[in-house]
Amino acid sequence: MITKLPEGYKPSPDEEFMNEHQSLYFHTKLMAWKEEILRESKETLAHLQEDSQKEPDIADRASSETDWSIELRTRDRQRKLITKIDAAIERLSKGEYGYCEVTGEPIKLERLEARPIAMMSLEAQEEHEKFEKVHRDS
Repeated sequence: MITKLPEGYKPSPDEEFMNEHQSLYFHTKLMAWKEEILRESKETLAHLQEDSQKEPDIADRASSETDWSIELRTRDRQRKLITKIDAAIERLSKGEYGYCEVTGEPIKLERLEARPIAMMSLEAQEEHEKFEKVHRDS
């Protein structure tokens, strides 16, 4: 089992899909993403606590509360994203990461680079979205 990636490593379609290097690469990428979200969340909470003491004017306070509401909605979306990141890390540990949940085929590395939490190939995702749109509109 490898514990460190070679300098400048990027997954390549020329190597075996989800080999140890690719698995470690995506694990590292997912963990860094999660840590960044958690850090930003802590900064937001600290910022909100500081700012709540600074707005004596009612108009300024109303404006600040609108900003806080938007920020909290963003943090809620990121909380949901952390759940998806954790699920991807779990799939990695089970050897299921990187494979389409619909077709079982490998998801292209470019897609995983762009969306490391992807659970479907681009084609399967597009079909899923078409199906949802048809059934949502009916």
